Amino acid sequence: MAQRLGAIQYDAQGRLRHLLTLEGLRRETLEELFTLADSLVEVGARSVKNVPLLRGKTVVLLFFEASTRTRTTFEIAAKRLSADVVTLDVPASSTSKGESLLDTIANLQAMQTDAFVVRHADSGAAHLIARHVAPQVAVVNAGDGCHAHPTQALLDLYTIRQRRGSLAGLKVAIVGDVLHSRVARSQLAGLHLLGVTDIRLVGPATLVPQRLAQLGARVCHDPREGLADVDVVMMLRLQRERMAGGFVPSDREYFELYGLTETALTVAKPDALVMHPGPINRGVEIASAVADGGRSLILPQVTNGIAIRMAVLAQTAGRGADTDA
Repeated sequence: MAQRLGAIQYDAQGRLRHLLTLEGLRRETLEELFTLADSLVEVGARSVKNVPLLRGKTVVLLFFEASTRTRTTFEIAAKRLSADVVTLDVPASSTSKGESLLDTIANLQAMQTDAFVVRHADSGAAHLIARHVAPQVAVVNAGDGCHAHPTQALLDLYTIRQRRGSLAGLKVAIVGDVLHSRVARSQLAGLHLLGVTDIRLVGPATLVPQRLAQLGARVCHDPREGLADVDVVMMLRLQRERMAGGFVPSDREYFELYGLTETALTVAKPDALVMHPGPINRGVEIASAVADGGRSLILPQVTNGIAIRMAVLAQTAGRGADTDA
């Protein structure tokens, strides 16, 4: 399975063509993206915040699912690379009038599009598009159903790398609605790829069933067990829009048992890092004192999201171009 995923994501020369999932990628690919992101982070601090890596390229943002943070950071990333950026107004597009997804892609591709950034409620939508675009066109998955959110995982891993240097040997807890989380699945794939072997999935049995242990992590329904001596706590948002029924009794009870508070953190390492992909629900998943505290990397994650998405777009849409910032 990983080989098939890798085959579609790399071109014949072994360069990253699409980013659809972290499964099937080579570890060297992640390291290359991180190294490129290192050189792009400082672009945001310049008075002129752009580099010419994608000058003359057209990037189309196709967000069939609501998003603010991901769409905005992709738009900023593409513009900082000097690309021309088009954001499709999905409610007013032809897809709302019955046109198929692939017909929409074919028409946009006929307008000399170089890359599509796709967010879709259906798992596998980005893969479907990637199988039907021309060889020179790149597809980046910005989140598909409950399947994958590779750039979110990359920015999370990159942020940890900034603080810890290496991820090997770290103990990581992923806490919350793992069952419905595409972020968690991508985080797991990336953590394994970078040598993390102690990963705990923490939450109630309704949101973290034992069968998820097959993803290569230990399932912990006791939060004290799950957070004990960890280096990193990666919180997840409750995916209410993907839930079909009452997976938790109430927000208050969920917070009392699994919300990340200063008290809950006492069993983690004293310098444990706290992360959340956002948007955060204060008083449900995380206490304000923790979200705004000294161990929180929530805002650095957002900043790093621009650099990582710049790196991904430069590597995929910029294949064959010089990517030295």
